[in-house]
Amino acid sequence: MMWQDLVFLAGSTLSIVFLAPTIRNATARVPLGSSVPSMTIGAIYAVTYATMGMTFSAAGSIGVAVMWSLIASYRAPGEETGLRNIAYFYAGQLRRGKRLASDAVDSNDARIDYEQSAD
Repeated sequence: MMWQDLVFLAGSTLSIVFLAPTIRNATARVPLGSSVPSMTIGAIYAVTYATMGMTFSAAGSIGVAVMWSLIASYRAPGEETGLRNIAYFYAGQLRRGKRLASDAVDSNDARIDYEQSAD
């Protein structure tokens, strides 16, 4: 075991402790734009730590990802609850990305013709 594994576990444990009041507070509202990316990063870190053999860090990151998924599911500002909030967020991001790409292609700024300058 590497000492860094314990340091990352301690950091994850603190994150879980600090996130717990948000889950307990029924009136708390956390935007999906904060909770879903944090949940995703926690899951990615867990996989990364696991592939590096850092078992304790991976377990701590899974705990953080679970806490953020609970916040995204039950403390989002909308009326929906559960995993639909997470799916709703990703679907909205996909729509925004498509719209952005479509606007960039249709934009006149993307089709500026440049003349060669005189030497």
